[in-house]
Amino acid sequence: MSDEPGFTCSCCGRHHGELPLSFSTPAPAFWTPDLVDDPDSELSSDQCVIKRQAFFVRGLIEIPVVDTGEVFTWGVWVSLSEENFTRAARLWDVPGREAEPPYFGWLSTELPIYSPTTVELKTNLHTRPVGERPAVELEPTAHPLAIEQRQGITRARVQRIAETLLHPGPR
Repeated sequence: MSDEPGFTCSCCGRHHGELPLSFSTPAPAFWTPDLVDDPDSELSSDQCVIKRQAFFVRGLIEIPVVDTGEVFTWGVWVSLSEENFTRAARLWDVPGREAEPPYFGWLSTELPIYSPTTVELKTNLHTRPVGERPAVELEPTAHPLAIEQRQGITRARVQRIAETLLHPGPR
């Protein structure tokens, strides 16, 4: 590992001062711009409801960076049952909410660097203390994202992710 912060990008050739350790999406994969004016739909930075039929919470998939001791984070959306969403929303600002058992959900974010799709991977959503985003634990499958969450990734892999997301398009 270099002592120099950041990285030299293989896409643009420039030195970027920092290696991003997190990426996120502003809305679930099922959110569309026409829903902004729908009175039965709402999108905030933490929760989303679509047509009073689909319910989502924003959480974090944390992946250890094995050669640096850091953590790489995906900010993602998880769909919950209406019952679990209502319970999570009721406890959102209640101290001690982290004692809640995890909520089953489906990953509702497309992370384009993975194949097959990440949408609808099984998850458990673990609430944390008030003010902290929930942790998203993927079902331990053979999906590349689930493997990375279990085994960790290297700084070089983080750099490849950053280059792909900072410079989208044909390579």
